[in-house]
Amino acid sequence: MRETKYWVWHMFAGMVILVLLGIHMSIIHLDILLAGFNSGGGDATDWVRVVARGRLLTFGIVYIALLATALYHGLYGLRTILLELEFKTEVHKLITILLLVTGICLFTLGAWVTATFYFSANAL
Repeated sequence: MRETKYWVWHMFAGMVILVLLGIHMSIIHLDILLAGFNSGGGDATDWVRVVARGRLLTFGIVYIALLATALYHGLYGLRTILLELEFKTEVHKLITILLLVTGICLFTLGAWVTATFYFSANAL
């Protein structure tokens, strides 16, 4: 029953990724249609526009949420694949712990980079 709960979260994370990544890709690649998000239109990858988006708390929150859901979805999927292999119970526990620690470390790094960029962009 516990695994079913994690699987439901896995599917929910996939839907959240679909929405957040869709928003991200639309803003970056459909910049002509969504010029309001790119501080006056133009190329969304220009440094000035990247910094302008970095100053918005909303973008930081969306990026951290996208990072969290993508890490959970990807690492849980990898864990599921690895646990289908015929390993001993101890190896299953080790795989789970290693993926959990990896996910926490990657999330911490990504959230730190996003927060650092937000605060440094607002300091300019």
